[in-house]
Amino acid sequence: MVEHRGGRTRTFPLAPDRPVGEVTRNVLGAVRELGGPIDIDLAPQEVPWTIALDEDDQHSRYEPRQVAAYFAAATQAALVLAAFRAPYRGRSTPVNAWWGSFDLSANLFSGLPADPPSDDFIMRNAMDAQEVAVGWWPGDARYGKSAFYGYAHPAVEGFASATLSPPAARWDEALGEYILDLADVLSSPDPHEFALTFARSVFQHACMVCGWDPALASSAQGIPPPVA
Repeated sequence: MVEHRGGRTRTFPLAPDRPVGEVTRNVLGAVRELGGPIDIDLAPQEVPWTIALDEDDQHSRYEPRQVAAYFAAATQAALVLAAFRAPYRGRSTPVNAWWGSFDLSANLFSGLPADPPSDDFIMRNAMDAQEVAVGWWPGDARYGKSAFYGYAHPAVEGFASATLSPPAARWDEALGEYILDLADVLSSPDPHEFALTFARSVFQHACMVCGWDPALASSAQGIPPPVA
């Protein structure tokens, strides 16, 4: 749906077998009709193909049941991540949804700068501060299962050696992240608390080995900083 603040709207159904290019052209046409000229980079991101979105008539599969299952899982994951970041007294992001890989994440920052992992535009602007990220994603070509994940940037020596809670959590060397499979979460008596335990465990371990301010780290557990 395209919505103008003046109240006008245009909607387009995401029906099966509508190519990406057709949907993109419809949406851009509606945006221009309602809002005027626009200039958008239509190159796809985080996918192996390079054809522009408004020219992509190759990808057209839309599975309503899979979409419903994704949003049901993503909603519960978002509640976990929101509860994880809520008490933190430092700078943090809201629960972000990343359209390229369809993952969710919450990023907590120590307040100190960090060297980006590369010089490209996104990394220079997105990873120039010390942070811990905890998130969830539905799986991809590298890891074919839905899972919660956690990592630190920059990851210091010893970051990968922790034994986290719950015991099902583990370090995945190929991904460079701690992983908790969604299947393990859903099989637990309290899935929300199970996943939240993982998020807090990753964060506390990262704060310890990366040398974060202990008072700031404790605030993520709901312990307020001491009165000066």
